[in-house]
Amino acid sequence: MQEKSPTTVFEQFREAALEKPGLPFLCYPKSTTRDYLQDGAEISYGAGLRIVEDLARRYQKAGYREGHRVALVVGNRPDHFWHYLAVNSFGASAVPLNPEYLRHELAYGIDFAECAVVVGSRPRIDDLLAVTGELSPSPALLDIDNLPAEFPPPCRSAVPVNANPSKREALILYTSGTTGVPKGCIISNESSLAAGESYTTAGGLVDFEYGRERLFAPLPSFHMNVSVYTLNAITRIRSCIVLDDRFHASTWWEDIVATGTTCLHYLGIIPPLLVKAPASALDRAHKVKFGFGAGVDPAVREIFEQRFGFPLIEAWGMTETSRTIENCRPPRDTSGRGFGRPRPPWEVMIADESDAPVPFGVPGELLVRCAGPDPRAGFFSGYLKRPDETEHAWRNGWFHTGDVAVQREDGMLLFVERRKNIIRRSGENISAAEIEDALVTDNDVKSVVVISVTDELHDEEIMACIVLMPGVEKSETTARNIHERGRSRLAHYKLPGWIAFIDSVPVTSTQKVRKGLLFEEGADPRNDRRSIDMRPLKRRRVSSDTGQQPASRNVG
Repeated sequence: MQEKSPTTVFEQFREAALEKPGLPFLCYPKSTTRDYLQDGAEISYGAGLRIVEDLARRYQKAGYREGHRVALVVGNRPDHFWHYLAVNSFGASAVPLNPEYLRHELAYGIDFAECAVVVGSRPRIDDLLAVTGELSPSPALLDIDNLPAEFPPPCRSAVPVNANPSKREALILYTSGTTGVPKGCIISNESSLAAGESYTTAGGLVDFEYGRERLFAPLPSFHMNVSVYTLNAITRIRSCIVLDDRFHASTWWEDIVATGTTCLHYLGIIPPLLVKAPASALDRAHKVKFGFGAGVDPAVREIFEQRFGFPLIEAWGMTETSRTIENCRPPRDTSGRGFGRPRPPWEVMIADESDAPVPFGVPGELLVRCAGPDPRAGFFSGYLKRPDETEHAWRNGWFHTGDVAVQREDGMLLFVERRKNIIRRSGENISAAEIEDALVTDNDVKSVVVISVTDELHDEEIMACIVLMPGVEKSETTARNIHERGRSRLAHYKLPGWIAFIDSVPVTSTQKVRKGLLFEEGADPRNDRRSIDMRPLKRRRVSSDTGQQPASRNVG
């Protein structure tokens, strides 16, 4: 009799732990830059399962049940996985939040998702205590370094859940949209398991071996990549996740070799930094078979692959889609921005503004769906409390990605640009509207338009084009003052890397901003005489909220 397939994220993890209890599940390289597991560690599936089941008992004893939501603000510590899997085991869901959020961002993330409790870690404990104390109802805070024997009860009632565990909410992941505040993507167990199935069956150069892989993911746990794509792929093939707090160029190859990494994930900014490093005996001392990511320049990719001896596989995906398209099967595109050909169960269409298909070679919006009776199968369940936005994204039976792409006659898809009002800096999707909303409150600012500009280190950087109030001087001092005041409203990586003072905002007859007219066509806005380089001021500082250094993010 064929065994029943797992229907939840926890069930898949539990099956792996029972099958291979001694196999490493999490591996951390040695590091003096993080404040946990500095000597490195390996934690087996069996040990992890015991921790998870103990946490689940404590949650349930305190009254948590299916339909409750638990906020996680613990970064890449193992506790992120333990608490997520624990609540998933009894039908509750997790809401991972960026540890670098400012207090108002943390408050929004916790309150909008109606979290019943918050799990936190240093150095944000004082911040979280202040935030939760101001919310109503006020969720209790669980400090992972001082967990009580008995957990406090939930501060809220559970939300209704789907009777089918596979359709049940597993995560709320916040992603930037075209509005000023992040949107909460509802990710089900079905969507999570579909992501793992998609990755592990990609084929071609993605040659996963059951029970033998060690995948290095230098990315934050609050992202889709780690908590959905990586976690469910690795538990599906009974293998190991290698994690650190963030990307460290100086110890990258040392960590890769020491941890026995066999495959890795990258952001577009990582390969350029590695190829610029001096040659080392470690360049070819690794066991890596492939890298998997997005956004690397084709010229850099060629140099990287020749030097380090393994392919970089470009892929496309979104939080909303779970599955990806990968440039891993022959014949691969190695000359441009090719990210692969669609494969079952996905269908794609390159469409014009009326959702009609365009000819091969003509740019249009990338639309995707699942073949069969349910085009949304395996996708996100919707935007939390935003049904109209969910249906708008799914209009005419296709999910509208907001990305512009081209499809060649051989089926290969090539990325052109993002149509959405999104800036992708160091792998972080940042809403231009959110930055505009924050900067326009400054007393010196009359209006502001935020655009993306090319950046050699971060792929894209933020430029704020500002119309000043009458009488305010267009000077570097003014730019610095606006930038500094912005720190109280924006996390450091959302601050503008460039500021340009403009006389007016160009608009259409319907008052829509014409960003293409801010600078001359084909010109680099960074070289405009009005542009002031603010990048040296973007670095992390001691938090004005806490007097402590904020937790590290993945890069930059």
